Amino acid sequence: MLLNDRSPAVVGAAAAAFASVCPYNLSLVGRNYRKLCEILPDVEEWGQIVLIGILLRYVIARHGLVKESIMYSLQCTESSHSAKDGSDVDSGLVKESTDLSGTCDSEFVNTVSRCYMEGPDEYLSRSSYANRESFELNGAQFTSGKSNDDVKILLYSTSPLLWSNNSAVVLAAAGVHWVMAPKEDVKRIIKPILYLLRSSNASKYVVLRNIQVFAKAMPSLFAPYFEDFFIFSSESYQIKALKLEILSYIATDSSISSIFKEFQDYIRDPDRRFAADTVAAIGLCVQRLPKMAHICVDGLLALTRQEFVTEDFGFEDQEAGILTQVIMSIKSIIKQDPPSHEKVIIQLVRRLDSVKVPAARAMIIWMVGEYSSLGEIIPRMLTTVLKYLAWGFPSEAPETKLQILNTVCKVLEGATGDDLWTFKKIFSYLIELAECDLNYDLRDRARLLKKLPSCNLVSLGLEEETNDLPENDLLHIVAECILGRQTRKVKPESFSYRYYLPGSLSQIVLHAAPGYEPLPKPCSLLLDDLNVAEGTSEMKRAADYSGTDDYGSSSDPSDEESASDYGSQRSVTESSGSDRGDDSEFTSEGNYNADPLIQISDIGNASENQNGVSQSSPANLGELMSNKALESWLDEQPGSSNPGLPKQSQVRISSARISVGDVGKRVKQKSYSLLDPASGNGLKVDYSFSSEISSISRLLVCIEVFFKNCSSEIISEITLVDEESNRAFDSADKTAVVNESSLTSSDDVPTLVPMESIVSLEPGQTTRRILQVRFHHHLLPLKLALYCDGKKLPIKLRPDIGYFVKPLPMDVEVFIDKESRLPGMFEYARSCTFTDHIVELNKENGDSLLVKDKFLAICESLALKMLSNANLCLVSVDMPIATNLDDASGLRLRFSSEILSSSIPCLITIGVEGKCTDPLNLSIKVNCEETVFGLNLLNRIANFLVEPALS
Repeated sequence: MLLNDRSPAVVGAAAAAFASVCPYNLSLVGRNYRKLCEILPDVEEWGQIVLIGILLRYVIARHGLVKESIMYSLQCTESSHSAKDGSDVDSGLVKESTDLSGTCDSEFVNTVSRCYMEGPDEYLSRSSYANRESFELNGAQFTSGKSNDDVKILLYSTSPLLWSNNSAVVLAAAGVHWVMAPKEDVKRIIKPILYLLRSSNASKYVVLRNIQVFAKAMPSLFAPYFEDFFIFSSESYQIKALKLEILSYIATDSSISSIFKEFQDYIRDPDRRFAADTVAAIGLCVQRLPKMAHICVDGLLALTRQEFVTEDFGFEDQEAGILTQVIMSIKSIIKQDPPSHEKVIIQLVRRLDSVKVPAARAMIIWMVGEYSSLGEIIPRMLTTVLKYLAWGFPSEAPETKLQILNTVCKVLEGATGDDLWTFKKIFSYLIELAECDLNYDLRDRARLLKKLPSCNLVSLGLEEETNDLPENDLLHIVAECILGRQTRKVKPESFSYRYYLPGSLSQIVLHAAPGYEPLPKPCSLLLDDLNVAEGTSEMKRAADYSGTDDYGSSSDPSDEESASDYGSQRSVTESSGSDRGDDSEFTSEGNYNADPLIQISDIGNASENQNGVSQSSPANLGELMSNKALESWLDEQPGSSNPGLPKQSQVRISSARISVGDVGKRVKQKSYSLLDPASGNGLKVDYSFSSEISSISRLLVCIEVFFKNCSSEIISEITLVDEESNRAFDSADKTAVVNESSLTSSDDVPTLVPMESIVSLEPGQTTRRILQVRFHHHLLPLKLALYCDGKKLPIKLRPDIGYFVKPLPMDVEVFIDKESRLPGMFEYARSCTFTDHIVELNKENGDSLLVKDKFLAICESLALKMLSNANLCLVSVDMPIATNLDDASGLRLRFSSEILSSSIPCLITIGVEGKCTDPLNLSIKVNCEETVFGLNLLNRIANFLVEPALS
């Protein structure tokens, strides 16, 4: 209702409330989408930021991504080999991203697009960037920005905001155009963003963080405006570093000369750390513009002749860092075209005597070995260079010594002719020195190189050792792979950085800040959901107008996305209260209908008649009413609607005590992922907490573990062990009886009862095992090691406090008595919202439901949710009987349990308030003598009650 208000101030406040209360219920936005877009420029500035984010998420969830936008690469790079309507767009994107500066390709654009829609849980669960299965999109999840009216009106309404006085509003509007606008229209965000660079240093840093991603993805956008990124001496180091990186991305053939002139001034900056970054930026520019290689190399070589290079001692760390960065930049330039830079290598070798920085010397020596056969001059000077390195070997730094050994091996590997014997003597001399060195890394390297049976690594006493080696030919191949230059291939750059939505705090701090939400999955908001929500709104407005309570409004919660506490979830049907076999976990749907969840067993005022009178059938509504309730209804005055009247205040709320049947067949235990097939080489491991009670010790929690072979090969020798345990269980001892004293340890490491190993697992086969675990804390995970096929895989088993208790059957009178003895500090309460019953009510057929059906659906949903997430005993259910047939207020469920470790009773009471067809307000109360345990259990219950039901 407030989102439909005419006042812009009200709409802005309503948008903030929507983002805080129900940010996933985007169907509410669809009713007023166009009006919200039209009123957006008039909303106050901070309301504009929130409303822009809501509208952007709605458009993506409703219509998907735009084909003409930069985000389209997420789909076209996955299936560029197939014929699609947007193939021209794809080729244009790749071409545009690789021309001009050449600093980026479609892979980086694809990375940014994935990060925008990938939540933190999904990102952390990926073992590597190559795992792309969860991000495949089809053509139906893209729309055309030129023909879609909703996309056009969003871009049109946010265009004026690009020139807002608030820099946060400008970034929010720019983010919409960056994600949704066609590539040819993205350029409209450039000048507004560059204008923000004139603001304060804090705002400038935030803007540059976002420009950093924009410029790397599409360098052509900012290439004409390179002068705006020139650096002022008064700016902070962080801003200078960002501008340097952006300049290296957007440099072109026409602007590189001006940029290099700026770089020459930056190198003389008093901040030597900034000067070193400038040298690195020069190397990046040359990699993108190879035509400038010779000019840049000459300038970098001039830096190696500075005074600090020739000093033996006393050079500062910052000056040493500059020299190291100079050599590193020269090294990256030489890699692009080694034959044309032969003289550069020779000049660096001649400077070895004056270069005293160990890291810089190590890189120059690496180039000697890497390019030892390059040209005509370098091979002739190798003998002199190696003798010089061998003569000064004892006085070199450890990293330089390691590189000298590698270089001599590389030279000896490819040496022929008269110099071979000289190289062998130098190699033997260096090996003897290295084997006696104080540094153990150097000694290990010497032993490794001594054992390599290369054809030229045979010298003096090494010949007998290498010829006696078995499988000598195979070791020759190993030596070539380690030392050979042709066999080493440079891996492409891996994008390990995490990118977040433009304008968000997460993009500044480079991690998911609290409250950050990625973009929704494209086309996740179905048209049917939107129509249902609109129809419900129409019924609500009609009911409000007529003044009746026959209809209620509810929003479909199916659009909400809630991340589980421990990962993916899987339903495992289980019978409670008794042991079962492997076949008992599969129960037909007919058995569900045979035993109803709730059976009426008591009628009357629950507060006065707790023992009950007789069994009754819920066929008629009148049978649910007690005589006192009917008398109170008859005493009411028909015209009184004021709740403050004395007559009305004397009406007592009556309720019916009902008993619960066998709910074991309806309970669905949650399943969590312990190991996914990608990380487990085809082995998938899931686990769920069992309601079984350990026969070994009351300190143990029983857990069902399911092993499934998802590969095409047999997996053998599967077992789970405690990684941090000091005891090693032998296979013969796994069947021995484990008593409680052996499980009780003085340290805080959880204990695991040995599991019976799985000899082999056929492809597609699933095997179940029961683990008995003792957690020393209900919040700390258990570190385990999974062995399969001789490999060790570290995993973590996270506890669930809901299964640190066991059912404690008791009567209502006993429950109330125990509850009365645990007031004050032993009583903890919390409120939450419950929506699972709405889905059940929407599944029913017919125009309307009887009031008893709504109450039963709520009881069923609450009971199943509690019993599926905790090992509890349902004591009683009090169902209200009131004049308002749609009011569930007064419904109360009681659960009892006992803490496994201490046998202390833990009582749970859930009260319900609200209409049956609306989200219900639950008040949860826990009575327990263990304060910390009770509070954590209360938080756990509130969390899983808020979670939407599994479909």
